[in-house]
Amino acid sequence: MSMPAAPAELLDAAELVRFAAALAGSPEHWRGLVRDDGEARVYETIWSDEHVNAWVIRWPEHADTGFHDHDVSASGIVVVEGAVVEERLALTGPPVARRFGAGQSFHLSASAIHRVRHDAAAPALTIHAYSPPLRRQGVYRTGPDGALERDATPYTEELRAERDGLRR
Repeated sequence: MSMPAAPAELLDAAELVRFAAALAGSPEHWRGLVRDDGEARVYETIWSDEHVNAWVIRWPEHADTGFHDHDVSASGIVVVEGAVVEERLALTGPPVARRFGAGQSFHLSASAIHRVRHDAAAPALTIHAYSPPLRRQGVYRTGPDGALERDATPYTEELRAERDGLRR
């Protein structure tokens, strides 16, 4: 299968999921980038232009991004292998959780505050596409006084749950 054509404009929700699925269907272009780094989540850029960027991400056991947002970027995510859980932060109760296994996909609006974590016996593998291209993220944590706080971080900074301080 061939890589998708370069988009001429920003992608909407359905287009992002289709774009990520097309990338997932072209493993000959990214499979060699997937590596085992022990306990760390590994992510590699597989597409980048003015309208969209994308990564392949390997999720080892216990990998968890912690709660974050994608600033102004929406995303389309396809699970290639294994399973992940996506949780949305909820103020009126526990996070709203959705589990996705191999072959399933989902979309996140730019306004979503969420986390993604590994949820299978074997490592998971996902493809993430962002439009506009992901450049910055918001990372959430509980401050010293118990209030929710957000730090803006570059997209190149690794997301980890152990630093977010939010436990539900």
